[in-house]
Amino acid sequence: MRTAFSKRARRVATCTALALSAGMLLATPASADEGPGPAVKQPRPTFTQPAKPDLSKLGAGANRAGRTATTAGVSPVRFDVDGDGKNDLIYRAWDGTNHTTPSSAESGEFFGDNGDASPAIDFVPIGDQDGNGKPEVLVLSPHGTLRLYADATPTWGTYRWQGGGWTIYNKVFSPGDVNGDGRADVIGRQHNGELYLYLATGNPSAPFGGRSKVGSGWNIYDQVVGVGDNDGDGKGDVLGRSYDGRVWFYGSSGSTTAPFKGRIEVGQGWNIYNQLIAMDDLNGDGAAELFARDQAGALWAYSGLGNGRMGARVLIADKGAFLSVDQFGGSGTIPAFGKRAVLGRDKVGSLYWYSAQNNGLLGPREQVGDTGGWGGVSLTYASSLNDSGFATLLELSNNHLYNNFSGHDFGSGWGVYNLLVGPGDLTGDGKSDLLARDKSGNLFLYRGTGADHPLGTKTKIGAGWGAFNQIVGAGDYSGDGRADIVTRDSAGGLFLYRGTGSATTPFMAKLKIGSGWNTYTKLVAPGDLTGDGKAELLGVTAGGDLYRYSPISATAFGPRVKIGSGWQIYNGVY
Repeated sequence: MRTAFSKRARRVATCTALALSAGMLLATPASADEGPGPAVKQPRPTFTQPAKPDLSKLGAGANRAGRTATTAGVSPVRFDVDGDGKNDLIYRAWDGTNHTTPSSAESGEFFGDNGDASPAIDFVPIGDQDGNGKPEVLVLSPHGTLRLYADATPTWGTYRWQGGGWTIYNKVFSPGDVNGDGRADVIGRQHNGELYLYLATGNPSAPFGGRSKVGSGWNIYDQVVGVGDNDGDGKGDVLGRSYDGRVWFYGSSGSTTAPFKGRIEVGQGWNIYNQLIAMDDLNGDGAAELFARDQAGALWAYSGLGNGRMGARVLIADKGAFLSVDQFGGSGTIPAFGKRAVLGRDKVGSLYWYSAQNNGLLGPREQVGDTGGWGGVSLTYASSLNDSGFATLLELSNNHLYNNFSGHDFGSGWGVYNLLVGPGDLTGDGKSDLLARDKSGNLFLYRGTGADHPLGTKTKIGAGWGAFNQIVGAGDYSGDGRADIVTRDSAGGLFLYRGTGSATTPFMAKLKIGSGWNTYTKLVAPGDLTGDGKAELLGVTAGGDLYRYSPISATAFGPRVKIGSGWQIYNGVY
């Protein structure tokens, strides 16, 4: 499935485009009917295929003979694309492309054949559903469409089915085979923590039966992993990780109405990892393995012990090896999507771009557009208004709002607003929205359409928002998969407004989560910097020090971490 990037129309100009930096960012002077800022091509990081993990460090398990994906009582391997009986990796890279890393074949970029341009936000490997020896994989789009690709290879899948409405879930995953028929089933977790089970039919063109509720209270976990069979009964099990790093094992019961037994704590300190990844049985001993990526980009493997617990970890890919992966297929995290970067404008009006690195840091800066071209322009760097996953650059000038990347003019009347914020999807349809505050302190919501333009009709959602000197947001702070915003008042109080997914009342009541935040001259919402699916908050001091705050619960940030200096050169950070 080929990923679509923000391919803006080339603006009419009288001079030749200027190529800048390693990313070949293009800039042209604006014509009279366009915004005053130079037109630029959407920056994106460069992806290099990582080396294969060293699976030999797992050791040899028992003989695998007779353990096939269709044998009843044996939990199926869910993504064996090279036919060696071992699960393989599939993931979305930080440039938006999709890739596989098989254990015994060449890695490749993964495509589907239905011509759809929507990118993947997540992958759900479900193994061989129709008994032909080749695996199927589900691909989730940002708008909540779930697509099935059959007979997957390292580079290809054949489109067979799709279903909409999956934005009601903040996590879609497969635990493995729930009912013992040899086929992997699927579970969706709603934002309120309820679990719904979809049993596999064996037909890739109509893959699931109706849903049934099988659990509640699962919103206590920031990651939920369908680990496969780790207790030896041939049926799929689940791990849940809480914010404090404790890991809980739910063994399979064999029931389709209550498929999991009571939880057992099996680990602590697992919040050192930003993604936990289901890998099924890799060493042939009948117990599922688990991969875990740390914030440095190293990949660790845990061998299943057959009782829900894991053995000692082993390093299978060195520091930095998998840093460029935004979302692993089979990962327990809620995928982040929409913005993962920062723009800084210096005092002469030059604009610079910093990409997220999945390690809590920002990459080296790249100049965007021509030197001095952005002086006096009012900018907003919003979560992607299209479905590319890359942020959208908006300009407010002469009472008009412009989408710089597409060249679209949203029309006049925008001069009444003194603040625009693009936090992501606020209405639960998977499409990023825009907030606008007028000079009287009224707050309006413009619903996104999933495209660079147009925007939907505005709706007034509140008054009194002039009390805040900062309103920022880009993604999910609370860990429920919904976009949130953070505000600061003149006294330095920091407040969290959790998203509800409702177009009419998009936020819960404000919650004070800090004080003393007027120490920062600027607050910035960069999206997810740490690769765990949750958004960070940045603060810039008058002296130019840059600090990162990461969520440690649904309602709190952890201690600040200094990640930069010299940011006093910027009069705007977005």
